[in-house]
Amino acid sequence: MTTADALIQPLITLLEDFTQDWDTEPDAAMNGDTRLLADLGFESIDIIQLTVALEETFGLRKVPFDQLLMQDGRYVDDLSLRQIATFLQRFINA
Repeated sequence: MTTADALIQPLITLLEDFTQDWDTEPDAAMNGDTRLLADLGFESIDIIQLTVALEETFGLRKVPFDQLLMQDGRYVDDLSLRQIATFLQRFINA
């Protein structure tokens, strides 16, 4: 069984590749508390591209990312790597 903590490092690796050509440099090394918008400068289109990359990286299909990205009918303000890892864990272990 894969734990959320075990998914943090593969997520960091994916995000380092994903953001390598961006002009922004994170203030600190990425970890579970790193947030997509506040810390990495993600925009909405980047999040859409990330969902595709996550499915490819972890060999998943038809993941209901709306459950991660929306809460009470509204988009969430930001997501941490730990939140993403916890969400993905449910589908990787299914």
